[in-house]
Amino acid sequence: MNKQGLLVVVSGFSGAGKGTAMKRLLEKYNTYALSVSATTRAPREGEQDGREYFFKTVQMFEEMIANDELVEYAQYVANYYGTPKAYVEEQLAAGKNVILEIEIQGALKIKQKFPDAVLLFVVPPSAAVLRERLIGRGTENLDVIEARLKRAAEEAEGVEAYDYIVVNDNLEDCVEDINEIIKSEQKRVAKNLTLINNIKDELKSFAEGE
Repeated sequence: MNKQGLLVVVSGFSGAGKGTAMKRLLEKYNTYALSVSATTRAPREGEQDGREYFFKTVQMFEEMIANDELVEYAQYVANYYGTPKAYVEEQLAAGKNVILEIEIQGALKIKQKFPDAVLLFVVPPSAAVLRERLIGRGTENLDVIEARLKRAAEEAEGVEAYDYIVVNDNLEDCVEDINEIIKSEQKRVAKNLTLINNIKDELKSFAEGE
């Protein structure tokens, strides 16, 4: 089967639990790698270069942009954040399925650059459950929660562009659903043409030998 890893983009509403699901996926399986982003913000206490982020100066980051070294990038609160292409390609070549946890606009840019990328959108069982989870965090006031729900309503309009919807009702079931989707994608004919062509050549040689 194809040894090249898959590029997997995971998005979801704030509160849907996508981050928790990705953490659990990486704990359970060694076939995945979570993409490490580059950023121009200063490292926080305990953070290490190459683990939480690749820490860059503004000049270094802008050179990466100019040299087309980023899969995607954006600027938030005066700092750049982006996905280094070299890291992604290195992990894919090593057979890892590389996960990019990004929002819808970034996901659609990835799909344009990498048509074979698999786009997953994590959703709660219902909007009511989403609201309950956001309130249950106890970390934000109601105004912030309502803003997140409003943002979710806007994001819901773009979900049709994704390949798969994964419902996060039970964490373990959600993780298994994601893993099964990726395993199925790896078996697609288009991703295994080398194997198929080798078998065809062998069959032709057998036929000619007869």
